[in-house]
Amino acid sequence: MSGNAVRREAIWNVEAYVPPAISFNGAEAPGEIFGLNVFSKTVMQKRLPKSVYKSVIATIEHGAMLDPDVADAVASAMKDWALEKGATHYAHVFYPLTGLTAEKHDSFFEPVGDGSSLAEFAGKTLVQGEPDASSFPNGGLRNTFEARGYTGWDVTSPAYILENPNGNTLCIPTVFVSMTGEALDHKTPLLRSQQAMGEHAARILTLFGHENQKVVAFCGPEQEYFLVDRHFFLARPDLLNAGRTLFGTKPPKGQEFDDHYFGAIPDRVLGFMMDTERELFKLGIPAKTRHNEVAPGQFEIAPMFERGNLAADHQQLLMTTFKAIAKKHGMECLFHEKPFAGVNGSGKHVNFSLGNADLGSLLVPGDTPHDNAQFLVFCAAVIRAVHKYAGLLRASVASATNDHRLGANEAPPAIISIFLGDQLADVFEQIAKGAASSSKGKGVMHIGVDTLPVLPTDPGDRNRTSPFAFTGNRFEFRAPGSMQTVAGPMTTINTIMADSLDYAAGVLETAVAAGTDFDTAVQDLLTQIITDHGNVVFNGDGYSAEWPIEAEQRGLANLKTTLDALPELITDSAMELFERYGVFNHREMHSRYEIGLEQYTLTIGVEARLSLEIGTTAILPAAVKHQTEIALNIGALKAAGVEADTAPLDEVGAPITALRAGLSALRAALKADVGHSALAEAEHARDVLLPAMADVRAAADALEELVADELWPLPTYQEMLFIL
Repeated sequence: MSGNAVRREAIWNVEAYVPPAISFNGAEAPGEIFGLNVFSKTVMQKRLPKSVYKSVIATIEHGAMLDPDVADAVASAMKDWALEKGATHYAHVFYPLTGLTAEKHDSFFEPVGDGSSLAEFAGKTLVQGEPDASSFPNGGLRNTFEARGYTGWDVTSPAYILENPNGNTLCIPTVFVSMTGEALDHKTPLLRSQQAMGEHAARILTLFGHENQKVVAFCGPEQEYFLVDRHFFLARPDLLNAGRTLFGTKPPKGQEFDDHYFGAIPDRVLGFMMDTERELFKLGIPAKTRHNEVAPGQFEIAPMFERGNLAADHQQLLMTTFKAIAKKHGMECLFHEKPFAGVNGSGKHVNFSLGNADLGSLLVPGDTPHDNAQFLVFCAAVIRAVHKYAGLLRASVASATNDHRLGANEAPPAIISIFLGDQLADVFEQIAKGAASSSKGKGVMHIGVDTLPVLPTDPGDRNRTSPFAFTGNRFEFRAPGSMQTVAGPMTTINTIMADSLDYAAGVLETAVAAGTDFDTAVQDLLTQIITDHGNVVFNGDGYSAEWPIEAEQRGLANLKTTLDALPELITDSAMELFERYGVFNHREMHSRYEIGLEQYTLTIGVEARLSLEIGTTAILPAAVKHQTEIALNIGALKAAGVEADTAPLDEVGAPITALRAGLSALRAALKADVGHSALAEAEHARDVLLPAMADVRAAADALEELVADELWPLPTYQEMLFIL
């Protein structure tokens, strides 16, 4: 079958798509199914003895030590609830350093002496599990022959039922640690960092008269993704294995009309969205917003704010759900940061705030932020943290996949800066000069149409080019990639905030103890922070050619690639920071660095081998066949005495020669001996493999524009992005 025939068959199959049976019950109210499959506080209150329930809630709400005596009662109630929901197995769900979700399933049922079975689930089983720890990335924390690892129940993240046509499973969110107690996952350091940040935030609140306040970090992660029909996906080995297209020329129409962004959602996609949202609601995931994104075939979902560790768990569960439901609808959900060249890639903006139920968000400025000293202290702590530890923030989003997106005119630059907006920038400028006495207020917008109301306007605009932007009541970290867990960035943000809040609390406590008026101490602190760290505030265009030059003059680093950013993890200051707040010890920090190098090398290695395979076995044969047919036609014309134009033969010959040379160079690069250090291998991937792949792609993409359509072997961008 020719390349065109394969593609035509895929298109016909897409056109013949029949939606799955509607999974909605018309009598079902959306609000009634929210949390239906969650072992929530409401469920616990109904099923647990009052004393047990109070003990569990004290742990969840106030950070009290978990009482081991309550575990049996919780396990028994959880088991009964799960069995009623049709679950036959339970799974400790954890988040290893692959960035994906892992789970080990065990049956509730155990055989007894009379030949029957009995459902059992003890407290010790709920609290602790023991999966194999040797086969996950560990960066030297474990030897291959040392397999013991433990999962530990995270009581602050509720258990849930994961439905499957073949049976339901009780899923229990857990941490994953080695036998020595060192973190082998993303959840453990996230929980540690939240605890550290909360402790020092509470000190600040005490100074402002709020005693005994437990502060938690909140996260609202936005998720961008692409959808392609699975017939196209399965015909693209690069998408199947690498998650992105390694070949593909720009289609005649891309995103230049801006007609996809916030456009009408296609029926098929809307069906998928509604189906996913129903499943997310049942799992207690507060999906709020859905819309078309900028690139064709690209979409976004945004949930509401939740506690940081719960948001991270839900984000992982959301991606799993999207993958499963997309297949049900005959599509593949792509979370890669850059699945298609020439159109926007995908990010996962992490909206960060901190606070609690009593005080709300501590990052709400109010109408007159210059008078809101408490807000200004917390905001100043963010400014100091981002400036002092910008390298760690950049390292928290470093990956081979995110390198394709950061720095392009679709995502923030690799230079970490803060956008405050006109109102706050003005307030802090006043503070730097002595004291703030006014705040820019909200305005009104007169549109000029009598039937439309007068619309209020915010005192400042937004800035989509800023990596860390204030957006009214939170900061939005725009640099994380769509495929990564939000736990990594959140751990970094919490830890650097712990340092800044610790610093601010210490300065204020010392000043007050020395007899300084509290308001004066606050003013002095704010002035000192904005004077020392104000260089990180930038309200301009992060895409401009002038910004990198200005950033360098300000002393801001431009860590363009993953290999530029990863060393930030193992600087003396970084290791001292994370150890001081009990988030990572030195071994754990080095492990993250080693895993970052390994994942970078592995990712590019897979892509290089795919480029070589597809280029050699699919693209080059198609191009040669096209060349041969042109030569035969020219020969036939000449034999008949007809003058033939040889320009097409010359035109296709040059990129074929370039493709052969590129494949030869890539093959040699893959075989090169680069030593055995992780850094040497990663540098080889960046400095040799990536350029070699780029040369192969340039030749192949040039051929795609020349080779007869009936011979081209791969579904094209035009087909994948626009036929859905």
